[in-house]
Amino acid sequence: MRLSRWVAPDVLIPLVAVLARVIPGPRVIDDAFITFRYAQNLLSGNGLVYNPGEPVFGITTPLFVAVMALLAIPTGGAQAPFPALALGVSAAADAATCWLLIQIGEQLGHRRAGWLAALLWALSPMSVTFAIGGMETSLFILLLAATLYFHLNRQPARAACAASLAILARPDGALMALLLGAERVRSWLRKSPASPPPSLREAAAFSIPLALWSAFGWAVYGSPIPHSILAKATAYHLPSEAALVRLLQHFSTPFLEQELVGTRWIGIGLVLYPTLFVLGMRAVLRGRPEAWPMAAYPWAYFAAFALANPLIFRWYLAPPLPFYFLGIFLGLDRLAVDLRRPALAYAAAAIALVFTFGAWTPRADHGPARPAPRMAFIRLELLYDQVGRWLEPRLQPDEVVAAGDIGVLGFDTGAPILDLVGLVSPASSAYYPLPDSDYIINFAISPDLIADLHPDYVVFLDSYGRRTLLEDSRFLTEYSLLESFPTDLYGSRAMLVYRRLVRP
Repeated sequence: MRLSRWVAPDVLIPLVAVLARVIPGPRVIDDAFITFRYAQNLLSGNGLVYNPGEPVFGITTPLFVAVMALLAIPTGGAQAPFPALALGVSAAADAATCWLLIQIGEQLGHRRAGWLAALLWALSPMSVTFAIGGMETSLFILLLAATLYFHLNRQPARAACAASLAILARPDGALMALLLGAERVRSWLRKSPASPPPSLREAAAFSIPLALWSAFGWAVYGSPIPHSILAKATAYHLPSEAALVRLLQHFSTPFLEQELVGTRWIGIGLVLYPTLFVLGMRAVLRGRPEAWPMAAYPWAYFAAFALANPLIFRWYLAPPLPFYFLGIFLGLDRLAVDLRRPALAYAAAAIALVFTFGAWTPRADHGPARPAPRMAFIRLELLYDQVGRWLEPRLQPDEVVAAGDIGVLGFDTGAPILDLVGLVSPASSAYYPLPDSDYIINFAISPDLIADLHPDYVVFLDSYGRRTLLEDSRFLTEYSLLESFPTDLYGSRAMLVYRRLVRP
């Protein structure tokens, strides 16, 4: 009996999720180091800032940085092992998300679909990569799942609180909150006996966390909206259809099928998975019409990002996936019942697992030599770590380092950073966008920015400056090449370190 309890899906699958993150170990993404530095400065008494004395909120996750700071207090303060702490939080969050997917499936009358979706999410490279990458993604997705779980369990105040915290984990959590709010209005107007009426408690649970952050943001930064949202919108150069194309590819290959069978699967998946999702959700909504926000969320997410057309960082693709997985397995479960072939859902899950494991490698070729998702790619971070460790002993107090990727470099050196994208340096945003001819990839450094702000060091991939800085006479006169680190990343030949010439 004890053994049967341990191998029950709602126990075993969360344990699988934890192991799938502990085994690869931390493989931290550059942006996570920005969060860690905010937490370090907060713990050091400098405030919630990236550069001491510069009140700019350049990340989109106040909740996650607060969690990191709180966990760091008993584990070393500003010197705490932030990558390990972030991994622990994410592993626990993903385990909880898997448990919630199983419970949601049971609430909808399809427990099998819930635990199959949870198993695929536990092992999905799109889940594991950002958990071991130190990002807020796992915590954000847990809060989305909790919002739906409490909503379906008819606990509106708890759902409202989870939705509010999701917004503080990432601003696009507002999508789920809007869908849930629309459902609460619909059920209230229809006087649905299955849905409790709106209450002051529910309104307070949603508004108080957001009001506290807003008051702090206005008082400290002049706005609660992270500056990084505006900076990314102006600094990156993209075709107008870039996000749409990337999202179509993503929703067609949710189990990373292209890793084994190539891009020809996209045409199949573009029809297969949405069809299964619609079949599954139609069956559910007949009995639980209040579940429509879960059905709508992946497509609302798709539409919002396709229209906004931001640069789609890999972690932007993860949030709709667990609910997409659940919808797909709900459709398979319905087919299995209709065809009286219960093995159909299990066979489909086995195929999805084959695709999922095909996107893992038993021994990563860089970083820790452990099993890891192939997409847990940190070669750029390792290069910046090499540069940062080389540069740190050469820096004088208060010398400013300018860079386009500031996470690892800023964390390693502790130096004042001029962010050339503008996430934590609002002055940079005024210099973008640049003419189309200046770009080799999606970002290029403005030579006027360097000429006007005069950082002491400039660190960049040569593809960021090949048509701008490296052709600008002012830069070549004022700065000298200090070191070159060979690389072929992102169309580059080297990572370059320039130092401003000291004149008498």
